[in-house]
Amino acid sequence: MSHKFYKSARSRLQRSELAVPGSSPKMFEKALSSAADYVFLDLEDAVSPNDKITARANVIKSLNEMDWRGSGKTISVRINSLDTHYMYSDLIEIVEQAGENVDTILVPKAGTASDVYMVDCLLTQIETNKKLKNKIGIECLIETALGMSNIKEIATSSERLEALHFGVADYAASLRARTTVIGGLNENYPGDQWHHGLSELVMTCRAYGIRAIDGPFGDFNDPDAYTAAAKRGAAIGIEGKWAIHPSQIELANNVFSPPEAEVIKAKRILEELEKAAKEGKGAAQLDGRMIDAASARMAENIVNIDKLIHNK
Repeated sequence: MSHKFYKSARSRLQRSELAVPGSSPKMFEKALSSAADYVFLDLEDAVSPNDKITARANVIKSLNEMDWRGSGKTISVRINSLDTHYMYSDLIEIVEQAGENVDTILVPKAGTASDVYMVDCLLTQIETNKKLKNKIGIECLIETALGMSNIKEIATSSERLEALHFGVADYAASLRARTTVIGGLNENYPGDQWHHGLSELVMTCRAYGIRAIDGPFGDFNDPDAYTAAAKRGAAIGIEGKWAIHPSQIELANNVFSPPEAEVIKAKRILEELEKAAKEGKGAAQLDGRMIDAASARMAENIVNIDKLIHNK
């Protein structure tokens, strides 16, 4: 390992992240009782300009009156992007009026480290002024060519930063990529055209100790394609995916939950290596295969996720 080390962000279970428009309060109760690990109340793309102010009031009311954490949810708010005049009011009004009940702020279309700095600065001032005990985390959507080109600087921009999300729809628009379904594959591309972006995001997140989350899949009537997309992400280290429809929650939870057999094997690996260490050995054998310190690190990842799931 390098002598340079980045402290890991807070661990949160984030297999499924349900997007809920702030302009549709009738959906809040269903989200509260859903099986989603994460819920973000959206003030950005899912809300029309005519409904922005009303949606903000709906979100504040929900944060103060509904027990999201008691229902096993991490609760986040996606504010409007920094290039709009809604953003500062989103942040100030939500945090001043309901900051103790917010876990993270999701920043859309993050393009540079200075974008995150601005949000961090405002959060710090509001928390200090209001004497809030709850320190709110920041998550960023990487969904533009500028954001992807500056992803490493964004990842190290704030101690509040907990996760990066891959916003495939706006990313496709930013690249002028041809796509038929948000998050889906283009048959004219020989493989997965989103692999590079997802891989870059995962690598950056792991390097700097933050969570890596995949974004939406647009066709909620195609569970097989959603599952395939989630599995491609999980295979390279993504730890969760958005659900833009309640039917996608269970699909995400299934894909990003380690199977019981995998958990059992991971625990056996750790047990065998612990025995080997007591005997002064750095490696051991399990089921006819060599296991070592790298095996232990992979096994610990599985066991830790399993603990988060069962402690939910």
